[in-house]
Amino acid sequence: MSEEHPETGRRTGTWVGALLALVLAVALLVALPGDDGPPPDGAACADRTIAAWSADERLTGEFARYGDDPARTDDWTGGDGTHSVRLPDGRLLWLFSDTFLGRVYAPPNPAGESHTWRDSAAPMVRNSAVVMSGGRLDTTLAAPLFPDPAPGQWRWPVAARVEPREPGSARQVVRVLLWVRASGQAPWIYGVPLATEVATLSLPDLRVESVVKVFDQHLVPDPSRRVLFGTTLVEEDGYTYVYGGDDGQAVGRPVSSAYVARVPEGRLAEPGAWRYWNGSAWSARDGPRAVLGDGRRTGVGSAFSVARDDGTYVLFTMAAGTEGLSKVTSYWSCSPTGPWHGPGRGFDAPLPRGGTAAYNPQAHPRADGDGLVLSYDVNWMEPTDAAARLNGNVALYRPRFVTLRLAPSGG
Repeated sequence: MSEEHPETGRRTGTWVGALLALVLAVALLVALPGDDGPPPDGAACADRTIAAWSADERLTGEFARYGDDPARTDDWTGGDGTHSVRLPDGRLLWLFSDTFLGRVYAPPNPAGESHTWRDSAAPMVRNSAVVMSGGRLDTTLAAPLFPDPAPGQWRWPVAARVEPREPGSARQVVRVLLWVRASGQAPWIYGVPLATEVATLSLPDLRVESVVKVFDQHLVPDPSRRVLFGTTLVEEDGYTYVYGGDDGQAVGRPVSSAYVARVPEGRLAEPGAWRYWNGSAWSARDGPRAVLGDGRRTGVGSAFSVARDDGTYVLFTMAAGTEGLSKVTSYWSCSPTGPWHGPGRGFDAPLPRGGTAAYNPQAHPRADGDGLVLSYDVNWMEPTDAAARLNGNVALYRPRFVTLRLAPSGG
């Protein structure tokens, strides 16, 4: 991120679209699985937990400044699904799922409250991308950046990285993982999972060159067992480890399960280069086997984050059970396949007053290597008045940020 933190056809949508990722992610849990594998690089590994945290008012405020600018008429004013990737020239590309565009207005809002607001007819798109330079957001790319693949389907961008255009090449591109979902009936009112794709963006102009399907799930008969990859990724030892999850919660299972794939550097856009953890080895033939989750008590939601810290994998998630929809906690492992140990110490994510919830914690390593910046998305929980709430107070649908310091649990 920058300084530097992590500067780290259009549709008119409704509040339902804005709640899609919240419903998929609010019940995040983490397992203690039995499958294991050695650290890929033999690095030392020790337990890690959240030792300290503080609200990152500067970065949170930068998104508020940009989104509240009344002079802008066709740019980002709020969104969720927050991911970021640093570009070779130092800029930071922020990727979002459901996004509100259009003009915002200074308070008071129509209800007489002192909140910046947007008109109820403001357009909403399924994805967007915003560029940050020198710590300031300055450009919203033409949205949606990734067009719908077919009627009734859409793409949500998730994790991304810069890698060689092909192995060994000096030319670089941005690879963006995409989740493809389709409209469906209950219980799939928030979308049926279909496939994982990889988009290639050119540098430095960030033009979409191609979109390739890397993991098709159409033929899996039970949609709740379909796996979408890309909620988070870790680059290590010449490989990209890509994590994903299923949608077990949509059909009433208490938790979902997590999976991991491995791809050689420079080959994310090659379906044949992907290998999936099958419980004992990386395989191209076997279907992926869950590394977190037993489908009953332990598991994950479809949005969590994994970072690498001094040889240790650290997983961030919303805490489970009675701790509600505000506490973030962490788990650690010596291997991308687990087992995951924890939970460690957590913290209560700062939230606006009222019926809001936090979800989708995502780690953003700082450019100076000192600690992590963690984002989390915020949304209104009650569907009965969500439309009025999200438009009447635009701050209710934007990411917040905290700075974390990790340390051994005894330190």
